[in-house]
Order: sequence, then structure tokens, then C-alpha cells
Amino acid sequence: MTLHLYNTLTKKKEVFVPCKDATVTMYACGPTVYNYAHIGNHKSFTTADILHRTLLALGYKVQFVMNITDVGHLTDDDIAQADSGDDKIEAAAQREGKTPQEIAHFYEDAFVRDAARLHFLPPTVSPRATEHIDDMIAMIQKLIDNGHAYEVNGNVFYDVTAFPRYGALSGNTLENLKVGARLSEEHPDKRNQWDFALWLKAPENHIMKWSSPWSVGYPGWHIECSAMSTRYLGDTIDIHLGGEDHVFPHHEAEIAQSEGATQKHPFARYWIHTRHMLVNGKKMAKSAGNFYTLADIKERGFSAEDLRILYFLSHYRSQMNFTWDSLAQARKNRMSIVTTAQRLRTYRDAQVIGTETIDTQFIYSDFITVLADDLNTPQAITVTLSFLSQVNAMIDAGTLANADEAYTLLERMNDILGITLLPHDAPIPAEILALVRERDAARARKDFAQSDALRDRIIAAGYTVTDTPDGTHITKNTPEEA
Repeated sequence: MTLHLYNTLTKKKEVFVPCKDATVTMYACGPTVYNYAHIGNHKSFTTADILHRTLLALGYKVQFVMNITDVGHLTDDDIAQADSGDDKIEAAAQREGKTPQEIAHFYEDAFVRDAARLHFLPPTVSPRATEHIDDMIAMIQKLIDNGHAYEVNGNVFYDVTAFPRYGALSGNTLENLKVGARLSEEHPDKRNQWDFALWLKAPENHIMKWSSPWSVGYPGWHIECSAMSTRYLGDTIDIHLGGEDHVFPHHEAEIAQSEGATQKHPFARYWIHTRHMLVNGKKMAKSAGNFYTLADIKERGFSAEDLRILYFLSHYRSQMNFTWDSLAQARKNRMSIVTTAQRLRTYRDAQVIGTETIDTQFIYSDFITVLADDLNTPQAITVTLSFLSQVNAMIDAGTLANADEAYTLLERMNDILGITLLPHDAPIPAEILALVRERDAARARKDFAQSDALRDRIIAAGYTVTDTPDGTHITKNTPEEA
């Protein structure tokens, strides 16, 4: 099976060929741990996970690095050149009355819990920026020695005019930038407006700072990923992932830094970027009241796995619009998978002698083929639901002859979908079963207000309620969902 990926660098879909035949090196920009990750962040991380799982399904070994940014990411970095604004970690520390280390550790732990709830496969390495200051200093020195960087008053900047390929990823070449909008503030020590910071001299009141050959200071955000990627994956990597907001300036800077330091081209061979998410048709922002985290998802009675399925219903390069109705549909799709898994296991264990077989090899080939076409998860979900419909029809008729193969196929598909197929073995408590019976009675007499209220009580107790032609199914949420 041949994998095709859309490469932001070349602006086209390409056949994926790794540097090494059986091993893929992959780097994804991880979270800056100053706050809880929101559902837009997790959409990008889910792209990395589905690619990771697809590569494994295609037989590759994967060396996957996702960093933790715990210093150096400034509040203006997304619009400037890593030399203005406050450190996001320090700003959060002041806001919450904690040390920067306490902030970083707290929100890193929160991110790890979110990743478990969303069933992300763990990276091979998850390095913290603060643990690699020496690597950054060494790379900055190489850039100075190679003529790509300069020091003024203890600050070190990358000279973008010394890198002819600057702008190849984003289209923001120096010629285009010169006719575009100017930066709101320019650092007085820079030679050129679009030079970016590699190392900044720290003010006296700055908490997070280290000694360097140039000053007591701290690294720029961009240099961190270059240093950690090179440290763990080498001078050239196969795949680099991130959100579309990373294309410029962050990833453009990474290319310039990495290639300027190592003198190797290319730094990354395939660039994969996830499109931004809208919420009810608007950009997600706290000021707009549409800024959601996994805690908000749970509070509305949904699980992280529902959100994971919702991400799959939109291609990673498409504009996804989050609504609570769309999440409810995603939950129905997830429960179709879960309910069918339960029915299929029961049918299999009953050893029913059927007369019809499902072509599991053909279905899996169809499933993996669409995923190998630039991670076409919407089509993969369509293939999955079609398979489930076929299974349920045969179970209803009592004609399914290869239930064991069908269940194995569902498990193989779920190795990529990554949801909980079967509930925990712990029995449903009697009080929950009583609520279910009471709800069934309310539905029978068409008292839907009472039925909905009882359903909410069951969900609040940590269970998922699914209405099927066979009756009400109750499943205990996983510990990650609780």
C-alpha cells in the first residue's frame, strides 16, 4: 500500500518515501504549557496521531518526537519574530500566583491526561525545552559561525538575508514581506526587520534565564524545535507536523535555522499542516465565549472519544466547524461502533451457524486505502459505518457465518480509529439499572421530558446511553472519560 501525503512545501500531494526504508522519523510541535489545551489544539494533535497509527498499520516503524514548550514562547510570537511580548509561562505564573515551573508542570500533566483521554499513542520522546538549553546554545553558535546569525548587546538574531530559501514554505519571501505589512515594533538591535530572535538578553526581573556566551537570557521559541528535532531525529527528518498557524513564522524559521546550522537540505521532507477549527462558524476565542477544552466537552455529557470521532468526520486540511449538534452526531457514530462490537462479540460467542460471509479482506483494503490517500478520515468513517450496517443486518437475520473474522476486522480498523470497543467488565450498579428501567418506562409513555432528565442523571454518573432497535445499551465510560 502506497501512502500519499499533501506536502505544504511543494503544495501538492506526493508519494511518501521515507529516508530509511522501514523507519519513519516524525516531529510534531507540541503544546506550550501555560494553559489547558483547547479543542482546536487537539485537532492538530489528532492529525499527528492518525498519521502515526496509519504508518504503523502500513508496516513502518515510527520514531516520533513531540516537544513540550515550557519556556521562550512569547505572547507576540505568532505575529512577530520571536523578540517581543511576554513569556507565556511567566505571564501565567504571575496570573495564577505560582512559579513558572509549577505552571509548566501543572499544564503539562493536564495535557498528558488529555492525550490519554483522546487515546493518542505516546511519542517515542517528549522532550521539554528547558532540558535542552545547551543544545540550543550549541546550535546558535553554529549559526553564528556559519554566517547566519549575529549578536548585538547580548541578543542573537538570525539574519534572514543570509538564507536564500527563506519563504519557500509559506510564500513569505523577503520580497513579499517587504511589500506587506510591517511589524508593529522592531527590536532596535536587529539589522533587518524580519530577522528573528535566537537568544534574548533577559531583563533583571525575568525569572527563567540561563547563562550563555552572549548574555544571561533565554532562547527564542523557534530555535527550540530545531535543536530538539536535530538532537533526537538527526539533521533530516521525514515528516514535520503542526497547525496551519505554524507555517509562518515558526516553521519557516525552523527550516532556516536547521539548514543554516547543519548545512543539510532539506531539514524536513514532508510538511503536514492541520487547518484551523471554527466554532459555530466563528474563530475560537475566550472573548467570543466559544473557547472549549475537554472539561467543557465532559460537562456537556460527551466524551473525549466522541470528539475524536468528530475530528475524523472532517479532513485535516478542511475547515472544520465545531457545533454541539455535530458532536452529538459523532457520538452516535461512535456508539454505532461500540454497540456493534458488543453485538458481534455476543453473536460470535453464541457460535451461530450462518450462511453469509463478509469479505473482510476487501473491506480492510478499502479502509486502509482511503487512509493512505492523505489521511482521508471522513471516507474511512464511511467505510466503517457501511461495514457495521452490513454486520448488523446479518446479525438481525442470524446469517453471519464469519463473526470471528468480522470482529477481528473491527479490531484492526479500531487500531487506527482508537476508541474503546468494549465496556469494562465491572457490572452496571443496580441503581443505574433502575434509572434505565425508569427511563424506558418514561419513553414508552412518551414522557420525553422525564426520559431526558433520567438520561442526564445516567450520563452524569459516568455512563453512555445509546438507544438501539434492541433496546437501551449502557456502557461505563473509560477512566480517561471520567
